[in-house]
Amino acid sequence: MSEKSKNLEENLKQTAGSISKDAKETLENTKQKANEFIEDAKEVFEDTKGKVNELLSDENIDKVKHKAEEYSEIAKQKTTEFTDDAKETYEDLKEKGSELAGDAAEHLADFAEDAKEELQEMKEKSKSFLQRLFGKS
Repeated sequence: MSEKSKNLEENLKQTAGSISKDAKETLENTKQKANEFIEDAKEVFEDTKGKVNELLSDENIDKVKHKAEEYSEIAKQKTTEFTDDAKETYEDLKEKGSELAGDAAEHLADFAEDAKEELQEMKEKSKSFLQRLFGKS
């Protein structure tokens, strides 16, 4: 394999690695944002819960607490689903990036080999042409 092909293959591997790294960073950022969202939601929930408790009568407090717990559970489930989807997306991106890099490296190696053969053929034809032109055998 020529040096150029090796360089191209290495560049493709680096690009695939960069895509993988970016996907990991995106996943980590997504997780962090989801956790921040959960914490903010919990804080808002607790603040709201305190204010509602002050405003409602004792008989309605239990109803509101129950609903709040239900909504809290739903929010936790949705966040878990979101995180799972983000992980799955990351894995898909990682797999597709690796496949793409492998395919590209294979095609580039084939292209380089074909180009080398074409150049050799052109060299031979040019040599033959020049020999005939100047009368050398």
